[in-house]
Formats: sequence, structure tokens, C-alpha cells
Amino acid sequence: MSDTIEVPITGEAIRLVQLLKLAGVVDDGAQAGSLIEDGAVSVDGEVDRRRGRQVRPGSTVELGDTRILVTPA
Repeated sequence: MSDTIEVPITGEAIRLVQLLKLAGVVDDGAQAGSLIEDGAVSVDGEVDRRRGRQVRPGSTVELGDTRILVTPA
């Protein structure tokens, strides 16, 4: 069973590390960075190891059983 979290953002894009923190799936930026660098996070179905990856509304980020849907605010 997977959880889907909708995260509205106000800008054009948000950095992947910031998104994971905003969604509440990590405690801090260091944990988010480690998960990203370890390949545990995928953006739109593809693993992306870049901490600074820009994620835009309409994208889906997955971490384990959790899916984060980025929406416009």
C-alpha cells in the first residue's frame, strides 16, 4: 500500500531536497541528501541522484512506498 502526499508549491519549481522536507518524509536536508545520493528517490519514474534537481508541478516523486505529487499552489 502506498501513501500519496500532494505538495503545492508557489514557484515554478522546487529543489528535490526542499520538496522532501516540505512533504515531511525526511527530518532534515542531510537525510534527504543521503537518500537522493543513495538512489532511493525517483522523479517521474527515474532515479535522480542530484540533490539540486528542480521538480515542477505535475511531477511525481517516489521514496519507498510514498508518492509525492507536486501541484501548483
